[in-house]
Amino acid sequence: MVSVPRLAHLAGAAGPCGAAVIGVALAGPLAAQPASQRAIPSTYAITNARLVPVSGPVIEKGTLVVRDGLIAALGAAVKAPADARVIDGTGLTVYPGLIDAYSSVGLASQQPAGGGGRGGGAAVAAFAANRPGGAGAQNAPAEGARNSLHPLGLQPELTAVELLKPDADAFAGPQSAGITAALVAPASGIFQGQSAFVTLGTGDAASLVVKAPVSQNVGFTPLRTGGYPNSLLGVFSSLRQMLLDTQHYRDEQAAYARSPRGMRRPELDPSLEALVPVIEGREPVIMQAGSRREIERALGLAKEFKLKAIIAGGSEAYLVADQLKAADVPVLLSLNFPRRAAAASADADPDPIRVLRERVQAPKTAGQLAKANVKFAFESGGLTAWGDFLANAQKAVDDGLPAEQAVRAMTLGPAEILGVADRVGSLDVGKIANLTITRGTLGERGARVTQLFVDGRPVTPRADASGAPNATAMATGAWTTTVSLEGTQYAVTLSLRQDAERLGGSMQGELGSGEVTNGSIGADGAFRFTATITMKSGSEEATFVGNLEGNAIRGRVQVVGHDPGNFTGTRPERGQGRPNGTRPTPQEN
Repeated sequence: MVSVPRLAHLAGAAGPCGAAVIGVALAGPLAAQPASQRAIPSTYAITNARLVPVSGPVIEKGTLVVRDGLIAALGAAVKAPADARVIDGTGLTVYPGLIDAYSSVGLASQQPAGGGGRGGGAAVAAFAANRPGGAGAQNAPAEGARNSLHPLGLQPELTAVELLKPDADAFAGPQSAGITAALVAPASGIFQGQSAFVTLGTGDAASLVVKAPVSQNVGFTPLRTGGYPNSLLGVFSSLRQMLLDTQHYRDEQAAYARSPRGMRRPELDPSLEALVPVIEGREPVIMQAGSRREIERALGLAKEFKLKAIIAGGSEAYLVADQLKAADVPVLLSLNFPRRAAAASADADPDPIRVLRERVQAPKTAGQLAKANVKFAFESGGLTAWGDFLANAQKAVDDGLPAEQAVRAMTLGPAEILGVADRVGSLDVGKIANLTITRGTLGERGARVTQLFVDGRPVTPRADASGAPNATAMATGAWTTTVSLEGTQYAVTLSLRQDAERLGGSMQGELGSGEVTNGSIGADGAFRFTATITMKSGSEEATFVGNLEGNAIRGRVQVVGHDPGNFTGTRPERGQGRPNGTRPTPQEN
């Protein structure tokens, strides 16, 4: 068992102050020290900021002191120590560092194995090659650990700590979403291995580990290696058999330890050894279960073996909220909401009703779990467009989740579920100084992350680090558009306004005048909206679905009772002429 204590030096953490005061006034995002400067200060004071402890009442204007990587003081009456680098937080809000409750960020060889879920046998082989004793090992462990008695995909002895390779580029994505720490776990197989809770800062792997192991991790995706188990039924049979084997293994080892004389020494099995804490309830098991059937089977397995279960994913958790509440099983709810993979072409088939329902339901699930008093936290769910992390949490708020519960689901909620609330998750004296600093309030539109502190060190997140196109106001403007319906082309002007992912505006031209409603746009440029148009048959509601690339839009239009059509449009480059002499909107400037 790996254990890295982070609070050993709490006593005296707010030691005597020095004599110098360094004042820093920042109009924009807080500035970290240059990388080339080696004398990095260990004490900071963020003054005049709105502090959201989560564990207690909001402090509308206060000071938070960071010393030697820990929170040393906070409050309305707290004064900046004389030896602190002072940061003016006027207009900023300080939260506990956001937590990704389930991830594989920073782990070596994280390559999808194809198909659904979080991977299969191919990725497990890659993990095995990176762990001690695997094909890429430099230092081989003991013979029993090297030669597993179980096939790839059924090796719970794999550990995230072995695979952790800190990577500034890999961490940049989650940092851009305000995430300062994450539970990381091997992403493939059935018994996938043991997770670790890590901070997303700088340093070697050991310095980032807050707690390990945190959990054993289980996936229900059948192996795609051509062997058993290759079905959901086979997966659960394998899980049950290994848990039964673990019970027998534990009892046999215990019997030998009590009275070894005259008894053959039991063979060491690293896989079963790793499962002993699980069957004894000392280590939780996170089960990746999305559908109702998977969740119910996971709950059944947990009840049979008295496991301390946690559900990850949980897309249909709302359907079994009463069972989750009764069993006191928390959910790590994915924020990787279903979305269109790409813009629809003019001749593409419409999305199936099932897919449309999933898209509509996804933002509602968190609010439904909250109403049912089911413990839950947010996880990234394999996001690659990190802008969606906070955007989708905002959608959950729009669909009924109280904003303060959304913040808790990214801070203290996951810390409590994962057993690290004594170290992170709230702004309390003595906890690790992981801070997420925003301009604007999380849970409200327009909030943006300006600065992080990770392990007490300032980190300036890279803008749009995910590599996804920046969706901010990219659709705003006047679009000269041609709409083709039933063999007739119509010239219209779309005057679009974008606010985050919401799309509004108006349409004028040969199809009449009307408002653009129910509009949305993703970071990849995929958008949709409705508008009332006038045709020979009268006024009709039209749905536009398309994609934006630079200053061009194209897609399909559907009018109830008519054959599908298509549309294309362009927007002038900045500085060029504009339709009807209109002026640029403030968002375009």
